[in-house]
Amino acid sequence: MKKLLFLLLAAVMFSAVAAMQKKSRKKAEKKLPAGLKICEYPCSYDNSMQKAVVGFAKGDQPRPLVVALHTWSYGYQGGAPYAAPAVRKNFHVIAPDFRGRNNARNPLSMGSDAAVSDILDAVKWMKTMAKVDEDRIYIIGGSGGGHMALLMAGRHPEIWAAVSVWCPISDIKKWCEHHKESGYGKHIIDNLKGDPRTDKNAEKEAVKRSPVTFLANAVNIPIDIGTGIHDGHKGSVPIDHALNAYNILAPEEDKVPQEHIDFMLKNEKAPAGTPEITDPGYGKRVIHYRKTSKFCRVTIFEGGHNILTAYSYDWISLQKKGSPAVWKSKKGSGKAEVLTK
Repeated sequence: MKKLLFLLLAAVMFSAVAAMQKKSRKKAEKKLPAGLKICEYPCSYDNSMQKAVVGFAKGDQPRPLVVALHTWSYGYQGGAPYAAPAVRKNFHVIAPDFRGRNNARNPLSMGSDAAVSDILDAVKWMKTMAKVDEDRIYIIGGSGGGHMALLMAGRHPEIWAAVSVWCPISDIKKWCEHHKESGYGKHIIDNLKGDPRTDKNAEKEAVKRSPVTFLANAVNIPIDIGTGIHDGHKGSVPIDHALNAYNILAPEEDKVPQEHIDFMLKNEKAPAGTPEITDPGYGKRVIHYRKTSKFCRVTIFEGGHNILTAYSYDWISLQKKGSPAVWKSKKGSGKAEVLTK
């Protein structure tokens, strides 16, 4: 009898918890842009279920898929603003949690093997749920999401038709040095369980979680990197992270000279003699500096820690797996959003 009562009580409690979770999810979904909802999908790293914001394209034909990544201090719901334009484009989209916030003593976040595996599983799951055009699978991210997008480009270049990143962190140890023991530096030290500047194990782990370690694998996929000239001064990620990432991807003749990197990093303006650059997609927004090669490009624009989400989607829409990057753009407003921290 006691066992039966225990089982009945457990069933009631389970039902109550499930009802509360359903109510909480519906409440959260009301805050999402139209066409997006919250789902869970299986993750092979530890056989867990991870949440994601998802949207499915209309129609019976295979459609492009966008993986939209949240920033450093947010979880999957933080990816919603970068997922919303996919609905208007009639693309499939998923904004996975990839182990959530990097600022919460969370060693499985911040580019860990678990986080990488979760994004791979997100793509696999979307293929089981919808008809996906496998020649048009894209990844978009800014700040911490830019870090993860570049890491995925380097570790799994075989998946992506194009990668669009903004104000990315490309070197974990270097970023820890910039912020030292406060703020983001502390997050890194907590997640690595040691300071990568002084602890060999933490340094080894930082190298493994840094895009610069793997980007040489991604030289044959279209990658567009953008960052505001004032980031690092009025934002959290100095622009040399973007420029150094580009230099790994670009052939020698297209690289950014080190003296240009040093000058822009210090002075927040382009070196003397830099040619005037126009791009209709940036509208009236000034482009201070740009370098372009067959597959990759870096743009230093007037702004700080910003993402031009609409520009991102217009650009990826032109890209197809296995083809050189298409660098033309249609006229746009140049509107930029501040990347959440």
